[in-house]
Amino acid sequence: MARTRKGRDVSGWLVVDKPAGITSNAVVNKVKWAFNAKKAGHAGTLDPEATGVLAVALGEATKTVPFVTDALKAYEFTVRLGQATNTDDAEGEVIAESDLRPTDDEIKEALSPFIGEILQVPPKFSAVKIDGQRAYKMARDGEEVELAARPLWVESLILMDRPDADHVVLELVCGKGGYVRAVARDLGEALGCKGHVLRLRRVWSGPFNAAEGVSMDRIEELARSEEIDDLLLPMELALDCMAEVKATDEGAVRLRNGNPGMVIARDVEYGEECWASHDGTPVAVGIFRGGELHPNRVFNL
Repeated sequence: MARTRKGRDVSGWLVVDKPAGITSNAVVNKVKWAFNAKKAGHAGTLDPEATGVLAVALGEATKTVPFVTDALKAYEFTVRLGQATNTDDAEGEVIAESDLRPTDDEIKEALSPFIGEILQVPPKFSAVKIDGQRAYKMARDGEEVELAARPLWVESLILMDRPDADHVVLELVCGKGGYVRAVARDLGEALGCKGHVLRLRRVWSGPFNAAEGVSMDRIEELARSEEIDDLLLPMELALDCMAEVKATDEGAVRLRNGNPGMVIARDVEYGEECWASHDGTPVAVGIFRGGELHPNRVFNL
């Protein structure tokens, strides 16, 4: 006999302003408990010591996670110049040092090759799998870790501040799969001075901004109360990357059953991915063809 999943059918997005010292999965578990939700997931892991936007999806919103994961994200981070670590951040051991300190102009010039479509080798201490094993586990066990370079789209990489000779503050806007620690490592190598991430904050992720983030203390304070649902943002915010079409009454019924349904669309091209709503409620995501939406994701709201 199948086990019944415990919890409420609650759907929406919660933007958590993640503090340092906690894993992304621990945040998701705390949110799921606080809302007494059946399902929860997040759109993009942050390292334990990183802070900022961790977008947590509840219920049917988990079906929209890929659209946030694939969206651009912005990070503000401080690079410690003069030291390389085995983890490419301040948590690791220093493995190389340099007395060289580049000028601001040299740093700005070195940023150019990191913009656009680049190839990036993930940090050895990362969740990338090698023959079924996580790279970080192999690295901790002292095994040799060789990771292949991966394509990454970098929208921008800007010098924000230079507090002193040893530190530089940068802002990175990039696509899915980017490692800020790898940027710091590779920039340090390009400048000949070594480098690692000292502090990291995700300031926005797709449609979600740190300014609207909720603290873990606030989540704890409202846990299991009626008021906690007021913190949720509509799940359709994750669908801002595509056009909205309106399902007819009959079309909505067909879409909810996983079948193509009639929709009313404006400025939508044949073969375009879009999402359908009915009476203000998201119904499905799919491909628009000849007046109908052919669904590939259906929302049970």
